[in-house]
Amino acid sequence: MLRAKKTHTISALLGLGLAALLIWGHKDTPKPAYYHNQGKVFGTYYNIRYEATQDLEDSIQSAFEEFDNSLSLFNPNSILSAVNANRDTATNEAFEAMWDEAARVYTLSEGAFDITVAPLVNYWGFGRAQNTDRCADRIQTDLDSLREVIGFDKVQLIDHHVIKSDPRVQIDGGAVAKGQACDMIADMLRRNGCTNYLVDIGGEVVAHGRNDKGDLWHIGITKPNLNNEGAQEELQDILAVSDICMATSGNYRNYYYDGNERRSHTIDPRTGYPVQHSVLSATVVSTTCMRADALATACMVLGEEKALDMIERAEDAACYLIVAQNDSLVAIRSSNWTKMITK
Repeated sequence: MLRAKKTHTISALLGLGLAALLIWGHKDTPKPAYYHNQGKVFGTYYNIRYEATQDLEDSIQSAFEEFDNSLSLFNPNSILSAVNANRDTATNEAFEAMWDEAARVYTLSEGAFDITVAPLVNYWGFGRAQNTDRCADRIQTDLDSLREVIGFDKVQLIDHHVIKSDPRVQIDGGAVAKGQACDMIADMLRRNGCTNYLVDIGGEVVAHGRNDKGDLWHIGITKPNLNNEGAQEELQDILAVSDICMATSGNYRNYYYDGNERRSHTIDPRTGYPVQHSVLSATVVSTTCMRADALATACMVLGEEKALDMIERAEDAACYLIVAQNDSLVAIRSSNWTKMITK
């Protein structure tokens, strides 16, 4: 009888201890909350909202640093800078992901998207090396010379090394940079168990799940403004979305006047000239933000008709073009736009 009482007493004490442990553990486990990290990076602003059990700002900064060390034109020690300087260097996963996407969109766009466009970007004053020696009388001669080293067919990636047919070939990953950085941040959030998040880097967006109110994420498409510099931005459209990768390219912000000529930052690698047509902005959704970014740039180079044709052939993308028509703005959507943004 005494042994039975003792056994019951021990069992009761163990039960109380287990209950206390469970209660203590429950109180000690952080509850998920929505966090908002924002700041400046790559010359633009980022806003990242996500549901997590802790603030992930340190991990966000680590991802930005990884990107900068791989693909920044402005970091002299990055892999991209080493390739452009013809220093022997091995590429990494981030660089090769950019390269593979650039190759796909180069082919799909029939050369309208080309990461070897860097010498032309510099020539027109939009790149890292600012050109101050451009003379109207010799522009065509200069461009004919520069185009000798433009073309994705002049570079190869072999055994983690970039091989150039000419050492003057230069690579500019700026047309996919913000999109790829969004993908890298989104991947980091997923690895940390996040299922609800919005990553916005300079207008390129990856959204998943729901916001802190349980609603779809709301993303605005900016209305191009060519005449009122400094005016408050207006929105052309507002999308309610989830599980989406979206990028926008436009010619209404980064430009200057060269005499009477308006020079936009989007350069056609096939002609060497800044593009001049009625498409003012292109918003693309696709399977990754990097792909959407590259396709949006290609749309801006191609113009309305050819851009829509390219998107139809892509099959995994849709576009929303804002076009100038008779002093007004018209939104033109690819045939699969609604299907791609509806979840």
